[in-house]
Amino acid sequence: MEVVTAEDYDGMSKEAAKFIYEAIEKNPNITLGLATGSTPQKMYQYLAEMLNENNIDLSNVHTVNLDEYVGLDDDNKQSYHYFMLKEFFNKVNIPLENTHIPDGKSEDLEAEVANFEKIITDLGGIDLQLLGVGRNGHIGFNEPGTPFNSRTQVVSLTDVTIKDNSRFFDKIEDVPTRALSMGLETIMDAKSILFLASGEAKRDAVNSLINGEVTEEIPVTILQKHDDLTVVLDKDVLGE
Repeated sequence: MEVVTAEDYDGMSKEAAKFIYEAIEKNPNITLGLATGSTPQKMYQYLAEMLNENNIDLSNVHTVNLDEYVGLDDDNKQSYHYFMLKEFFNKVNIPLENTHIPDGKSEDLEAEVANFEKIITDLGGIDLQLLGVGRNGHIGFNEPGTPFNSRTQVVSLTDVTIKDNSRFFDKIEDVPTRALSMGLETIMDAKSILFLASGEAKRDAVNSLINGEVTEEIPVTILQKHDDLTVVLDKDVLGE
């Protein structure tokens, strides 16, 4: 585990953007595992700027996203399809057919998660997986208690996650209670992982990642077992 400390959220975002930019430069055929949410949001802004300023060709880059809510249309402003288009895909020259996000509106969700695993396999696996973390230690939408050998699946969200995500919705009742998510084993199969965390609210989860025992009750702790993990943190999440 390599730990990089940034002064603040902005610094964390720049460090992460530089890391991914250099990975794309090194491997123009890279498959990126991408994440959504407030943690990587500014990183995508910086990454898009770097890619465009340097005229980096993304025509052979492929992406697979960690997760998507069940039941939201792609054009719903709270869907992760919408987030990725707005924050990144529409700002760079990546072909949209090279981008893959689970379909939360599929009529057959079990077939959808099986197909998503096949997409990842057909791409040769994920070269670099971007991760954030939930307050309760979830990565992707793998909530506490998720088996470490889980693959992409339909998951039920905990009350903690629903409450945390309700800030993006008009009211808590609008938050979906289920999602499609890469499983923990799927995530761990990535050749390298870039983990980001910012702010005091994520302090306990980060402490568990760095200092805690590996347990399914805190899913993020499985990352201790990965051979190529880079952790980028700001000073707020580290505290004293």
